[in-house]
Order: sequence, then C-alpha cells, then structure tokens
Amino acid sequence: MTNHASVNEQTVADLEKALRHISAIIKQKGREILSDYAITPPQFIALQWLWENGDLTIGELSNKMYLACSTTTDLVDRMEKNQLVIRVKDPKDRRVVRIHLLEEGERIIEEVIHKRQNYLKDILVHFKEDEVILLEKSLIKLQQEMREE
Repeated sequence: MTNHASVNEQTVADLEKALRHISAIIKQKGREILSDYAITPPQFIALQWLWENGDLTIGELSNKMYLACSTTTDLVDRMEKNQLVIRVKDPKDRRVVRIHLLEEGERIIEEVIHKRQNYLKDILVHFKEDEVILLEKSLIKLQQEMREE
C-alpha cells in the first residue's frame, strides 16, 4: 500500500507560487549582500559551483550555469584577474584545464553564504521549533525527489 498524498491543483499552484516568490526574495537578498563585494551575481554563481563541486573545466562550469563556453571563458578571465580563481592543468591529463577556487574566492563565498543564512535565521525566529523541523524535512524531501526526477 502506498502512502502518496493526493494534492489538489490549487495546493500545487499555491506551493509553486510560494517557492517561486521565496526563490526571488532569496536571490534579491543575495544581490543586496553581493553589493558589498567587487563581484557580479554570475561570478558568485560560478564561485558557488566551484566551492560545492571542486575544480571544474570551462565546459563543466558552462553546463552547470547554462551559459555558452565563450561567456564562461570571459567570466573566468575576469575572476582570474581579480584573483578569485586560477586555471590549472589536470595532473591526469595535461590537455585538460580546470578552474580552481582561490582563497579570496572561497572567503567571499563563505561570507556571503553566512550572511544569507543569518538572514534566514532572522526570519525563522517567527516560527515554532517544530515548524522549522517540519519545514526542513519537507524541503529536503522535495529537493531529493526533484533530484531523482
């Protein structure tokens, strides 16, 4: 016997709208935080991918960011000039060049994410502890289901 919830269309529409609006608010808050740094939102996204995944090739980074390789190359050029990343030859295949996150890039990522987490923490003070736990479990489950899709 399965335990699947029967969800009506209005509930799905309300959930989609709420998630879309939450995403937009988080993105806007992130941009406000980024204004304190000499970095653009696309550069931040690239740094985040490198921070979460380790060294990536231009092609891998382009795919993750849904950008053309030429656009990603320009992005990496500017980040390299600002000493946020460096191009390194892959030790297993010298023809492959990977983008490596430098200390300054890592520092920016960690600071911005910490500030975003503090923003969320300030919002969550309006929730009861059991509501926060249920929200966390539900969002993690939603994320896992979407990843398996």
